[in-house]
Amino acid sequence: MRALPGLLAARAPTPRLLLLLQCLLATARPSSADGSALDLPFTSLPLREEMMANNFSLESHNISLTEHSNMPVEKNITLERPSNVNLTCHFTTSGDLNAVNVTWKKDSEQLENNYLVSATGSTLYTQYRFTIINSKQMGSYSCFFREEKEQRGTFNFKVPELHRKNKPLISYVGDSTVLTCKCQNCFPLNWTWYSTNGSIKVPVGVQMNKYVINGTYANETKLKITQLLEEDGGSYWCHALFQLGESEEHIELVVLSYLVPLKPFLAIVAEVVLLVATILLCEKYTQKKKKHSDEGKEFEQIEQLKSDDSNGIENNVPRHRKNVSYF
Repeated sequence: MRALPGLLAARAPTPRLLLLLQCLLATARPSSADGSALDLPFTSLPLREEMMANNFSLESHNISLTEHSNMPVEKNITLERPSNVNLTCHFTTSGDLNAVNVTWKKDSEQLENNYLVSATGSTLYTQYRFTIINSKQMGSYSCFFREEKEQRGTFNFKVPELHRKNKPLISYVGDSTVLTCKCQNCFPLNWTWYSTNGSIKVPVGVQMNKYVINGTYANETKLKITQLLEEDGGSYWCHALFQLGESEEHIELVVLSYLVPLKPFLAIVAEVVLLVATILLCEKYTQKKKKHSDEGKEFEQIEQLKSDDSNGIENNVPRHRKNVSYF
């Protein structure tokens, strides 16, 4: 029986064991995925995600509205990586602030009442705080103030856009060309190139010697195409992968044969030849017509001279006879 107290004493929890039990209990706290709400301000993230959120940067944005606003106010926000977000809407009115109904929506879905509403003077404030950790949380977040009419402010979250030349890239059969896509002030996790085969996007086969993909910088990608053929022309898509989503842009490539640039020149030469031939024919016709006209005039002059000579002889004969009759 004496051994019992000693056994109980040996099994008594040590401070290290108590600390371990506390850690296990902390990690076993119910989360929003289990269907029970956490006692956390402005968020329903599980504990592990909440601890991760502490390392994210803070994105703070605001929109101001008044009772006289005629159009909804929108603000576009570009996010590349997970972030803590603080959205604030200000609504100024001359009416009773207590009569204004405030709600928040993500896209068309109404959000729970985990946002703040406060008032100062004639301005009503509402603040919504949350953490964006994946692409499903991207989209539009809107604050609504309903008094006599409804006023809305919207924050549009999207991943960075890609940039390329607006004009089609023109090259010739047998040459090489380089297609370039850039992401301004952002660094995608991965770049991918696609070509369009009808309405289907086909990944560019880098295993072929025809294509070379490289990027000098992380925010830029280049696709080099060698030994161009006419069928290589079409749409090429550069695709960027971010932590919060995807973005893509297309480039039009036009491949011409060397005869194509000569066609306008040949057409111009043909027009010039035709014009010169027409001028020569017209000139020849004019000269011929003039020659016939001159010949006709010469013939008329000869006939006129003959006529004049004949008239002269006829006029002299009667005179001579008249003179003879007097003798």
